[in-house]
Amino acid sequence: MAQARGPQAARPPGGQDSELIGRTDELAELTARLGRHRLVTLTGVGGVGKTRLARRAAGELLPRFADGVWWVDLSPLQDGAMLAYAVAEALPLVDRTTRPVLEVLSEYVAGRRLLLVLDTCEHVVRDCAEAAATLLTVAPGLRVLATSRRPLGLPVEDVVLLGPLPEADAVTLLARRAAATDAGLTGADGAEVAALCRRLEGLPLAIELAAARLREMPPAELNRRLADRFAVLGETRQADYEADPPWHQALRTAIGWSHQLCTPEQRLLWARLSVFAGHFDVDAARAVCADDRLPAAEVPRLLASLAQGSILEWQPASAGERYRMLDTIREFGAFWLRGLGEEHEVRGRHRDHYRALARTAEAAWFGPDQVAWYGRTAGDHPNFRAALEFCLVQQDGGTAQELSGTLWFVWFACGLTREGCHYLDRALALPSRGGLVRARAVWARGLLALAQGDGETAQHCAAAFREALARPGDPRPDDQGRAIAAAYLEGSSYAVRGHQDEAAAMLDGVHRPTPPDGWYTPVWGLLQTARAFTYVHQGRYTQAADVADVLGVECARRGDIWLRAWADYIRALAELGQGRPQPAAAHARAAIAGKRRLRDHLGIAMALDVLACATVASGRAAQAAHCLGVADQAWETIGTPRLGSPDLLAARDACEDATRRLLGDAAAARALRGGHTSDIDTALTALVTPDGSGD
Repeated sequence: MAQARGPQAARPPGGQDSELIGRTDELAELTARLGRHRLVTLTGVGGVGKTRLARRAAGELLPRFADGVWWVDLSPLQDGAMLAYAVAEALPLVDRTTRPVLEVLSEYVAGRRLLLVLDTCEHVVRDCAEAAATLLTVAPGLRVLATSRRPLGLPVEDVVLLGPLPEADAVTLLARRAAATDAGLTGADGAEVAALCRRLEGLPLAIELAAARLREMPPAELNRRLADRFAVLGETRQADYEADPPWHQALRTAIGWSHQLCTPEQRLLWARLSVFAGHFDVDAARAVCADDRLPAAEVPRLLASLAQGSILEWQPASAGERYRMLDTIREFGAFWLRGLGEEHEVRGRHRDHYRALARTAEAAWFGPDQVAWYGRTAGDHPNFRAALEFCLVQQDGGTAQELSGTLWFVWFACGLTREGCHYLDRALALPSRGGLVRARAVWARGLLALAQGDGETAQHCAAAFREALARPGDPRPDDQGRAIAAAYLEGSSYAVRGHQDEAAAMLDGVHRPTPPDGWYTPVWGLLQTARAFTYVHQGRYTQAADVADVLGVECARRGDIWLRAWADYIRALAELGQGRPQPAAAHARAAIAGKRRLRDHLGIAMALDVLACATVASGRAAQAAHCLGVADQAWETIGTPRLGSPDLLAARDACEDATRRLLGDAAAARALRGGHTSDIDTALTALVTPDGSGD
């Protein structure tokens, strides 16, 4: 989600029709309760429509919250410890400090007026309660709306119980959904339709499952089949599908009956698909679910049929069709997968698929498809989490280290530094065979330490990286590439602590004009960025520009955007250092444009600082102060101001001082405040154009 200061609508996942049938009184009550109470939990049985009502309420309430309404989908989470990370990811917050995540969240929301929607809390209810209690204590302008099958249990909580639809609304919903499936209820016996809705007890999810079957049989036949609700469920009366809290009886009936009406192949696919978290595509479903019992060629057809039956949600995507399973239906599938004795095997295939996908994405990252891979990895992020959790639960240190280390570019370049540290630390705490797999995980952990401004940890990781590769068991020696990777960590660790001469010596000692192949190619690019950055701080602007140009040419040749934007950033610094503010501004705008395409918030914030400095050097103080305010806003999402770097902090203060000298204190403060409170996406769009840049 892009950074933003102004109001933002909650954006829940899924492709279902968001139309709300009935619920007028419930919507009015829910919005009124949120006006009187700071924590409102919308409870009710599974499938009663809590998410849909919360979605509508969030839209209604948006104008009341100056800092937006933010949606946090908790259904893909398998570990409550990840809840704070999920909230941070949903908010416009890309913290790169080493502080506890909940502390960072508390600091971010403390002075803001926003609504946080925590959707599907029941499986992480204790963690939700802890987070809500902490955040509400420090943020008087915060409201929390939770949806859950059970209350959070906090004293400040106001609980709203959502009941089934009245019969008239249930009939309307059935008719609308039937029409959407081309089945329709034209000519159907009204009494049978009403009886069907009563039998399903007004539960929206149960009604939608029934509507999907009206293509195959009329309401009277559906009623007949549902007459003995337990006959179709067999022994699941006792197991209750292991739902906690238990499901409503009518929902159990509707899902169990839908399961019975599926073909054996559909049932098997349903069970196996339950291992996915969030969305998945056809290729993933084939890789994870297909075998001798379920031929790969049949998977696309079976997916489409499950979507027609409302077992799956279908969503079009630029890279192809994607599907998603509602958490209630996923629970049912997981129950049957365990009953089949296949859970471990299928989760293992899921892990292997996403490990292979991570390898492919990493290999393609420094290339022309970078933006596409950014979108792909962002969309599959819940499944990467699920795969990592499986490795950690299984104490599979080698695979956990390989997967978390391979995803370094996601953690570092895509703003998930804190989460990457969480997984890498857990993976590296497990035993493994060492060698290249462990070494790369250690290197990735050092890279994230640099992003947090933690030079000491980065230096320790450089030493551990060398040690890991000194052990036997590494089949592919590459001394030059390894030297570059280790020197990058160690040299950059000097740089973030302000020791630029030592950093330059270390980085120059392993420099080579062309990148090595494979994993070390982007590492070479990072090393060039670090070299040029140290040159700037040493006042060696011509050399810095030369290094940036070499890096820019290599990036252009390969189609890379991320490192190319860093090259533009360095060129902006070098031009500014040589007293050429207009070309400096042009390079800063190019860096911002590139970083925006990949949501690289750190790169955006750093480039904004340079643009502000170039703008004031051009004599356009009001525009510079506005730009500096936007930069301050961007830095707030990252955590430590300017990474705690004395050089970056000093440059920022010097820029503000210059605007005050040119404008006067009052005018400069107004312009700075205007940038700080602006909608950041709108501001960035204006700033990357020459007229809005101060050029």
